[in-house]
Amino acid sequence: MTKRLLTLRLYVAGDGPNSRQAVGNLNAICRRWLEPGGYQLEIVDILDEPLRALDDGVLVTPTLIVDGTAPVSIVGTLSDHSAVAQALGLERRG
Repeated sequence: MTKRLLTLRLYVAGDGPNSRQAVGNLNAICRRWLEPGGYQLEIVDILDEPLRALDDGVLVTPTLIVDGTAPVSIVGTLSDHSAVAQALGLERRG
């Protein structure tokens, strides 16, 4: 059975504190809970690509969209790593 690639898309607004915090937290979550090469991460700045945010129904930032059989959307800086991992159905590596 082939493992499915998890697609993560984080919408941010510029390079402000909340955007930087969300990016850092998401990178930490990926390192801790996901296998290298088992996910695709995309950071979308809505200041550069506002129509993409509208297409995905993103009204506030930061927002993490996870594509899968049942798409998941998480709003905020992703500070509670365990809660984010649980919402994504992930188990800690190692």
